[in-house]
Amino acid sequence: MIVVLALAGGLGAAARFVVDTAVARRARTSVPVGTAVVNVTACLLLGLLTGWALGRPGSDGVLAVLGTGLLGGYSTFSTASVEAARLLLAGRRSAAVLHALGMLLACVGAAAAGIALTAP
Repeated sequence: MIVVLALAGGLGAAARFVVDTAVARRARTSVPVGTAVVNVTACLLLGLLTGWALGRPGSDGVLAVLGTGLLGGYSTFSTASVEAARLLLAGRRSAAVLHALGMLLACVGAAAAGIALTAP
């Protein structure tokens, strides 16, 4: 199981790199939009997966591999935190607060929506 989790985490990290890079190229902004897109989509997908797994005996393995492995490798709270800190240290206080709080609210909302859509 550990090997499968590690492989799924590696796939998630590779997907994060691809999505973040593609969004950053298209957005052309000094605000780290790519990380926000990655984290919000990760929260939505984990919410969908969690809602689906509720009340389904035997779904623990799927939840572990896809939730902890794949989506754990895909999402990145630490990068989002460092980006907000860098904005703050660059004197861009409003951008830092908007980035941090906006992502938090969007992520929680996306996770809740995902659970609501798939929960029994």
